[in-house]
Amino acid sequence: MINPNKEAYYSTALSATAASERLSYAIGKRVMDFTGALVGLILAFPLFLIVAILIKWEDPKGPVFFKQKRVGKNEKIFYMFKFRSMVTDAEKMLDKLLAQNEVSGAMFKMKNDPRVTRIGRFIRKTSIDELPQLWNVLKGEMSLVGPRPPLQREVDEYTAYQKQRLAVTPGCTGLWQCGARNSVGFEEMVELDLKYIATRSIKNDIKIILKTVKALTGSNNAF
Repeated sequence: MINPNKEAYYSTALSATAASERLSYAIGKRVMDFTGALVGLILAFPLFLIVAILIKWEDPKGPVFFKQKRVGKNEKIFYMFKFRSMVTDAEKMLDKLLAQNEVSGAMFKMKNDPRVTRIGRFIRKTSIDELPQLWNVLKGEMSLVGPRPPLQREVDEYTAYQKQRLAVTPGCTGLWQCGARNSVGFEEMVELDLKYIATRSIKNDIKIILKTVKALTGSNNAF
């Protein structure tokens, strides 16, 4: 059941969080992000090479990486990186597929998306396609933990209430990503993001990262 006073609750919680955000938390989170991203990139380098070879083997003419404009903290635009998991003209094919969207709200998800390559299905299922986002974390455009960075066309449909999820740095994982993921709709995702923002701490970030690692070994909701 949706709390009829949810907007008042989260607005109060978010305001209190913003007002009491300590310098120690900001520094601690950035140190954790930078260290985690740097170590992750170093350890994952052999995997990067293998995935790059497989992507080029399936589609020699296409790029290994896919970059896309995303909306970050305070609606600042940045380029988010992923391993390419779709055919090269995927963006041009989107308009014809919008009617088959399988999630509610300002997002597009399709379980059997015809644009996804064979290698793409595997790296999406295992979330390997997300690893290049560690570079975004290293640059400070993203955090290890935070709300999913949306597309501009999605933000254009946001209400003022929904835009509150853009008050913090977006993350590689979060409450939505490590658990419910594509099994819930857009409104539920917003609720989870605002719950994270209102209760965030280094301790909670670590818990979410550990839950994400666990989820990656057995999630059926990734597509």
